[in-house]
Amino acid sequence: MNSRVDVAAADNGPDNGPDNAPDNGADNAPDNGLEVVIVVRCGCDSGRCGRRVGVVYAEGSRLTLVNDRGTAGQSAPPVPRQVIPADFQGSADLVACPGTRFWVPFTAFKEHYEGYLGSGRRRPVELRLGTGAACDPVTLVCGTRPELIKCGPLIRYFGERVSVIYTGQHYDSSMYDQILRDIARPGRFHELALGGTRRGRQLGAAIAAVDEILGGAPPAAVLVQGDTTSALAGALAANANNLPLVHVEAGLRSYDRAMPEEHNRVAIDHLSDLCCAPTELNRRNLLVEKVPAQRIVVTGNTVVEALRTAAPDSAARDGMLSRLGLAADGYVVATIHRPENVDDRHNLELILRELAALPLPVVVPAHPRMVRRVAEFGLAALLDGLRVVEPLAYPAFLALVSGAAVVVSDSGGIQEEVSVLKRPVVVVRRSTERPEIEGTFGTLVPPGPRIHQEVLRWLDDVPARRAQLAAIPSPYGDGSPSARIAAAVRRLVAPPVMSAPMVAAT
Repeated sequence: MNSRVDVAAADNGPDNGPDNAPDNGADNAPDNGLEVVIVVRCGCDSGRCGRRVGVVYAEGSRLTLVNDRGTAGQSAPPVPRQVIPADFQGSADLVACPGTRFWVPFTAFKEHYEGYLGSGRRRPVELRLGTGAACDPVTLVCGTRPELIKCGPLIRYFGERVSVIYTGQHYDSSMYDQILRDIARPGRFHELALGGTRRGRQLGAAIAAVDEILGGAPPAAVLVQGDTTSALAGALAANANNLPLVHVEAGLRSYDRAMPEEHNRVAIDHLSDLCCAPTELNRRNLLVEKVPAQRIVVTGNTVVEALRTAAPDSAARDGMLSRLGLAADGYVVATIHRPENVDDRHNLELILRELAALPLPVVVPAHPRMVRRVAEFGLAALLDGLRVVEPLAYPAFLALVSGAAVVVSDSGGIQEEVSVLKRPVVVVRRSTERPEIEGTFGTLVPPGPRIHQEVLRWLDDVPARRAQLAAIPSPYGDGSPSARIAAAVRRLVAPPVMSAPMVAAT
């Protein structure tokens, strides 16, 4: 006979269910008489607990997980019922004894459900959560404005389950304070003040400071983003504490060993337990370097979500342009800050002269590093022909870029952002780790006359150029990269699941 159990309905609560799992109306389905196919038990106390923490029951070809109320002996409410679609690759969120939360890969339920179906009408399978680390919280290590922007969707996604360690690598308050106001509130925010020193000294200090925090409260995993000194410090500190390391924006390569960031990103990728590659090209880069395929997942880039969340509507954009005395498609935006450009007096002078010679107004959000070098090199007169503005909050900056005819920049993030905003960019660098946009949204040029030439090319028939770019999808994906990253993190750190033998029904 079939084993049937009456399952008490779980109260509807906040959406703490699996990543992107559709509801499918399961909360309105009757519970009585549904067939329980899996019983989930707690494996704490070295696997001897055995207390039931949930059941999985079948309704046709669909599975539904219910986390039992009250069985954990704690006041924490159970997680609402979670529907398991046939093609879902995420994880379940369970309250387990003694009140801790666990992320369990849904593949564990599916595999045992398939075994149940093929078992010749047997009693429910019993699964026991192993004694792996409870996945709460994860820790994100960052230290620059672009990292905070790109990690904003992940912070919003994990909510109170993420703690942020901000090293202060970008220590200019005009840039940091603005972006901090725009990000979601994490569970904890550790703010360090390690900026303003030489790179080697900053790296050593950041490793020591992050190591101390991780050692005091080890998380289930450490996440770092990109290729900064702070990201490398977080990776080395995680490795020193034997903690799972996740690299967001993995696999980017410029193959330019003169770039400090190239050394950082290669080292982080090879230290990481999980490499979240934005594109298929990034995945192939990792495979060529012998990073095992099982450590790589293609997720898209979280900049897509960050931009769509922060971008103002057309009315807000037009209002800001009007206040600045600008007209859509009637100006150029330029951002210059990389050491190869601003720390070299000759390169910086070349760039500023080329910008001043353009036939449209050139708006330059003033990066603190550029401003300092202009003053040190005595180049302030070259700014007279430009519209230099204070650093902008992210929404205002996106409004400025979205109305520009052309963008001139040495930023990595802007190369991604223009592919979503459908604007052209002239990339002033000797190399780029984002070749996906070359020949479509961007052109790579060195400091000098080619800046002027490429901008003029993009200014030839601006409406036609806009229509051309609007038809090209961003190579950095769409949808929810943060949900894909979160699902991969949960699979990485989920506790082991052990099954008890199935007993034949009598």
